[in-house]
Amino acid sequence: MDIILRNETDDPIYKQIIDQVKAQIIAGRLTAGDALPSMRALAAQLRISVITTKRAYEELEREGYIENFLGKGCFVKSQNTDFLREETIRQTEEMVAQICKKARLCGLSADELKEMIDLMYSEENEND
Repeated sequence: MDIILRNETDDPIYKQIIDQVKAQIIAGRLTAGDALPSMRALAAQLRISVITTKRAYEELEREGYIENFLGKGCFVKSQNTDFLREETIRQTEEMVAQICKKARLCGLSADELKEMIDLMYSEENEND
């Protein structure tokens, strides 16, 4: 499991972990039954607090992405990845609608907004 923490984002560390684990599950890089690193191992690998990894894992479990077996560790939960992908697309559509509303409020044209998105999307891909 690859997790890359970014200092330049406003997202807290636990949220970055959650988002990246979800993305890896949706993309199929993590599949049902795959073991996740222990909370301590992930904390050591990322050089962060165990409390932070615990919070991320608890949230992932609460949302149904992973399951924790006492004494065995955390594993990717069996689920419908098509449903997860659709849910992520729905959430993205909601965010895009909010972005479009703000863009219109400040007089940004659709072409200017598309150019901004293209630039940000390509920068994000370069950082992956």
